[in-house]
Amino acid sequence: QVQLVESGGGLVQAGGSLRLSCAASGRTFSNYAMGWFRQAPGKEREFVAGILWSGDRIYYADSVKGRFTISRDNAKSTVYLQMNSLKPEDTAAYMCAQDGSSRRGKSSYSVTYSRPVAYDYWGQGTQVTVSS
Repeated sequence: QVQLVESGGGLVQAGGSLRLSCAASGRTFSNYAMGWFRQAPGKEREFVAGILWSGDRIYYADSVKGRFTISRDNAKSTVYLQMNSLKPEDTAAYMCAQDGSSRRGKSSYSVTYSRPVAYDYWGQGTQVTVSS
């Protein structure tokens, strides 16, 4: 059974940084793309960042580009989200998700990376609150 466990959330002032981690277990981590999504109260879930299983395709939402960095350590079965220059509008519950397709191709991932339906396992989320 696949499990995804996020950590690293918290309260931070605007301009600060946080590093989120998502530890995965249950299947071969290195075969699956990983994504980070977030959801604020009263808003829809939105894509934040995604990384292909091979690590050579990375995508970001425009709202976080240049401030957030996604990375993965396949030896530790963990995906990270480094968040710098945080803004109050980044406040949300952040969730990691694992792709539903093993070793998805680059072309396919270029289409699916931001779609929640492409990911079949989700963590419970970690809260990030940015104060102004």
